[in-house]
Amino acid sequence: MSSPTDTAPAKTAPARSAPTRAPHDIAAPGQGRVGDSPLRPDGTLKVKGEFAYSSDLFIDGMLWGATLRSPHPRARILSIDISKALATPGVEAVLTHEDVPGRKCFGLDHTWDQPVLAFDEVRHEGEPIALIAADHPETARRAMEKIVVEYEILEPLTDARRAALDPTYPKVQERGGVARHQPVRVGDVASARERAEIVVSSDFSVGIQDQAFLGPESGLAIPGEDGGVDLYVATQWMHNDLAQIGPCLGLPDEKIRMTLAGVGGAFGGREDLSMQIHAAMLAMYTGKPVKIVYNRYESFFGHVHRHPAQMHYEYGASRDGKLLYADVEIILDGGAYTSATLNVVGNAASLGVGPYVIPNIEIDAYGVYTNNPPCGAMRGFGAVQACFAYESMMDKLAEACGISPVEVRRINAVSQGSILATGQVIEAPAPLADMLARAEAMALPAPLDASDIRNLPGGASQTTHGEGVVRGIGYGVGIKNICFSENYDDYSTARVRLEVIGGEATALVHTAAAEVGQGLVTLEAQIARTELGVTKVVIHPADTAVGNAGSSSASRQSYMTGGAVKAACEAVRDAVFVLASLHVGRAVSGLTLDGGKIVSSGEVLATIEDVLGDRVIEQTREFHHRPTSGMDPVTGQGASHTQLALCVHRAVVDVDVELGLVKVVEMAAVQDVGKILNRLSLEGQIHGGSAQGLGLAVMEEIVVKDGLVKNPSFTDYLIPTILDMPPMKLDILENADPLAPYGLRGAGEPPTLSSTPAVVAAIRDATGLALTRVPIRPEHIVAP
Repeated sequence: MSSPTDTAPAKTAPARSAPTRAPHDIAAPGQGRVGDSPLRPDGTLKVKGEFAYSSDLFIDGMLWGATLRSPHPRARILSIDISKALATPGVEAVLTHEDVPGRKCFGLDHTWDQPVLAFDEVRHEGEPIALIAADHPETARRAMEKIVVEYEILEPLTDARRAALDPTYPKVQERGGVARHQPVRVGDVASARERAEIVVSSDFSVGIQDQAFLGPESGLAIPGEDGGVDLYVATQWMHNDLAQIGPCLGLPDEKIRMTLAGVGGAFGGREDLSMQIHAAMLAMYTGKPVKIVYNRYESFFGHVHRHPAQMHYEYGASRDGKLLYADVEIILDGGAYTSATLNVVGNAASLGVGPYVIPNIEIDAYGVYTNNPPCGAMRGFGAVQACFAYESMMDKLAEACGISPVEVRRINAVSQGSILATGQVIEAPAPLADMLARAEAMALPAPLDASDIRNLPGGASQTTHGEGVVRGIGYGVGIKNICFSENYDDYSTARVRLEVIGGEATALVHTAAAEVGQGLVTLEAQIARTELGVTKVVIHPADTAVGNAGSSSASRQSYMTGGAVKAACEAVRDAVFVLASLHVGRAVSGLTLDGGKIVSSGEVLATIEDVLGDRVIEQTREFHHRPTSGMDPVTGQGASHTQLALCVHRAVVDVDVELGLVKVVEMAAVQDVGKILNRLSLEGQIHGGSAQGLGLAVMEEIVVKDGLVKNPSFTDYLIPTILDMPPMKLDILENADPLAPYGLRGAGEPPTLSSTPAVVAAIRDATGLALTRVPIRPEHIVAP
């Protein structure tokens, strides 16, 4: 055992004043242990508009950066003339690809295919070409307009299906047209097709959804006296950023110090780099701090989006609704660069037929390159697209068999010990059949009161007075993997320090985990109070001075960083118990910590303050989840996921079938979360995921034509507001996972899956239409 006074060495940065940043990065005091619902330390500040986001960062003497982007989805760069921009008063730097200090490309998962600045060909609209640093943001923007780029415009390659299936289709990427093809093969589909009494099939498509976070990409780069750089950025995974930034800047990791700035939402859109390398290049070139803040228009081009999908499904079943086979094709358009496409395809393939027992399966999932907008991680990560299709198929099968949508799902539902399409065994979820019964049994909302126009589709706009309004009810089920998959050694690191400050035992929790709005800073403190029995807990700013915490995605941080904080706290607690035995002069077993007291068999031996004195205990621990396997490249078989989570939605909608208007009246959700750690945060996650699923169902889409984005603004890209989000009923189940910390089951993503098909099913119920594309627009209802 390490000495209780051991401390881990801290990485020190060159002396320089730091910018102002979010107050919650300094401390998160308060009450509440695991299972309680303490308020977020940043909540009041955010509600009052006083929270400091990355776009609020400021330091004296800083310059403002701007990025010139391509107006074309595909073009060859013939020349770049920066002379007039460089001559603009107030401009201190204009940089192109020739000024990249190191590697010219970056990319997730060591793909290294995305240029820092375009150097031969632009492959999507909005691709960065040049950077400017000036003494005022308007000066930078005016100078940017003076850069002259000569292009040879090329025809964009935008047909994802041809990119996947036609070997003669031109290639966007040097590495080919297909980023990944992942088959899944189980049994004998051809034989099962001959035995099937009921066969249903359909084509489905999903539009491009944007993460639509409210805080635009922004950050501040400060040159260090050692030739390095300090970066204050809003991101989801600092260490992964670091692994890409260092080679491009030509700097070792220790010369790049990253600190998390206030994050205004993420949902996967901050997993990829945006302005990090650009700001650092400008700061290193000028020797001055440089801040970059995207406006909303630029933000639509500055981050990846959800992959649009084209899918073909064919199911065969017995007449009583028992599934015999599934034949599935899923094509995901990744845009110009790889980003997270490889892993998104793995999720879509492995979860492509959902939480149902199907003995014979053929799935072919493709991720392809095009000149459409780049796509990568977004909440649900490949499973959302597949869920819309397989749940729509379950409704179609129910209709063909003459049974209810709930009954057809119950007949085919997985349970403990069931085997998924990849051969993975279902472990420890709540029984899906029971969850379906719970959803169906929930009381329905009151009938429509058409006397109040606010209750009608269209609301106070008075588009209808209820003449053509029909109510519908629909169900959706989703299964989502938790944590990283496919043989990835996923881990998180936490450092916990315990000492007496001002006469009170105080725990300091230090991780690199990004707080992106999910409430992790609250949970870290809850875990420390639970394990150490103290009241005062301080959350250190998240930065790269501590080990990797992994990404704030895949519903993994409560599991992974929560597990790391728990492990570090347990190590600190063990050290306290050693000191307690020394303090009382004898070995004592069965010790516990309670309210700052060290207790044995009900007897208080000492307080933590007495035992610690002026000592400091600090322990660092890594937490790894159980190993997973890769997917076989031919059969797709393998236990590729760490944990799986289920959610069931029921949606009630009113549809004006004459005008095509939809009002979601109510959403109800049944979700198994393993163990409730913070009910308030958990309910917020389920509500938030449901809202994004509703948005995909009826309004959210980046409209693209010939590779060009037609609606890059929140005026034209619509997201649900408080007026669109209905009341929700929640039935939260606790069926503990024995392999997870506290038995928890990641909860942020599953409701995003099942909410979309539930809303669509309800609209189908009201209209009788097939509705095979999302989002559903009024014209799909009135002119199918």
